Amino acid sequence: MVDISGSRAVVEALRQEKVDSVFGMPGGANLPIYDAMWDSGIRHILVRHEQSAAHMADGYARVSRRAGVCMATSGPGATNLVTGVATAFADSSAVVAITGQVPVPMMGRNSFQETDIVGVMTPVTKYTFQPLSVQEVPVSIRKAFYIANTGRPGPVLVDVPKDIQQEVADVEFPEAVDVRGYVPYPPVEQAAIEKAADILINAKRPILMGGGGVRISDAAEPFQAVAELLVSPVITTLQGKGAFPEDHPLSLGPIGMHGRAEANRLVSECDALLAVGVRFSDRTTGTASEFGKDAKIIHVDADATEFNKNKEVFFHIQGDAKDVMTRLHAALVRRCAKKGADNPWLKRVNEVREQMKGIPAYADNGSELTGPKIIRKLREALPPEAILTTGVGRHQMWCEIHYQVLRPRTWVTSTGLGTMGFGLPAAIGAKVARPDVPVVDLDGDGSFIMTENALATAVEERIPVVSVVLNDNSLGMVEQWQRLMYDRHFIGIKLGRSTDLVKVAEAHGAYGRKVGSLDEFSSAMKEGVMTDVPMVIEVPISSEEDVYPFMPPGRALKETVVGPPKELAVF
Repeated sequence: MVDISGSRAVVEALRQEKVDSVFGMPGGANLPIYDAMWDSGIRHILVRHEQSAAHMADGYARVSRRAGVCMATSGPGATNLVTGVATAFADSSAVVAITGQVPVPMMGRNSFQETDIVGVMTPVTKYTFQPLSVQEVPVSIRKAFYIANTGRPGPVLVDVPKDIQQEVADVEFPEAVDVRGYVPYPPVEQAAIEKAADILINAKRPILMGGGGVRISDAAEPFQAVAELLVSPVITTLQGKGAFPEDHPLSLGPIGMHGRAEANRLVSECDALLAVGVRFSDRTTGTASEFGKDAKIIHVDADATEFNKNKEVFFHIQGDAKDVMTRLHAALVRRCAKKGADNPWLKRVNEVREQMKGIPAYADNGSELTGPKIIRKLREALPPEAILTTGVGRHQMWCEIHYQVLRPRTWVTSTGLGTMGFGLPAAIGAKVARPDVPVVDLDGDGSFIMTENALATAVEERIPVVSVVLNDNSLGMVEQWQRLMYDRHFIGIKLGRSTDLVKVAEAHGAYGRKVGSLDEFSSAMKEGVMTDVPMVIEVPISSEEDVYPFMPPGRALKETVVGPPKELAVF
């Protein structure tokens, strides 16, 4: 037992969780916690907007496999966290959000900067805590980290009233906690593993599908081992990029609305689909009833609520992906030797690959600066271990198609919520977690300007991230939809030329450079990776350049459009 204030209890609990960095902003309702952090040894990174604090914590978590921590005061400080917390929830990212709250006697009285943030956050968090005594503080923090990091990760809120922060009492710091009814890792039945192995070994056209759950559980190694044993092609979701090296001969790349054309076609031809750590999002599957309708789908996931929610499957296995894939590989080894590389399914895969090489989406359109060319140059400029974050929009979809992710935890993007403004703060959080590798944010102008004030944080905290901004002076993804589906009725998309991104960078103390050719871009990237100052590289592109392949909303994967309507329609 220790005689300690609630605020000191918060900070000591964070120290016991080995938290090294906190992203946040102080205010009246959390000042006692900030005062306790003053001599704690925990690095505090001051944001310019609380939304960015949550995104930074999210980016930190995704590359480190440790919960990221963000802080805000009550009222608007706490509500400003919501978009970032909801983003983490949608993508199963471990974030612990700690907010200040008005004193307990003032709660429910419409007090200054009072918001029922527990009520607000409950739908977009894995769990919420509001300790109402000093003794509850250490237990709440320990449980928050346990819940956030285990099973299917997700954000957890701890809302601490100010009087609890100030009160002093004898408290105990638990070494371990038990959350009643919470079983993050249920035992996996061996019979289910054997059944899956039988289906896959007897399949003539198997495909493996990797989602974000492969990254989360560090299952990339056994996942790849199963694919290689079966000599099975591999597809991924957008969140799953990096689950399997995309330069591997068996990689077909991502599927979905802007997946690769060959992946979208071949998944419709498989007779067995092993889907690991996916949620069968509508952006991935298109019309769910048409997706894999002729295949025996085996769904592996840590979260039982995902089973048969979006897609009815042949059968499912609940468990940690790394454990399941390791045991599945052993079961397959017992059944067979490696399949021959000359099997008919691989011949079909290579045939489709050859057919798709000449489609307009992948061909050179003659322009010097295009989204795909820039992204391919970016891949050439970065080492395999470099981390790429993105904003949300057309640039993100070009990355999905053209940027090869070679290692797990080097691809960070917002998929479930699709949050514009995510890229820059996520890059900052990722760089704090991994200062030893280059971190680049690939962004669009519309997405970048939503959180560009995070540059000030990067400069002041000496966090050297590079932002590559494809600038078309438009909300490019929305413009494409209005062009293709709304008869070119353009409204509310033109950003104009009022924002000079180089001057924006310089105003914050960062280095800005605008490029006019691929050679200039390559030179700027070399400089950006080597410099210890945050850098913005502005790349002007045409707003008329659409992203293909494109599966229109509400359609099936087989209805993917692989090029402009006048050139190629549905494959």
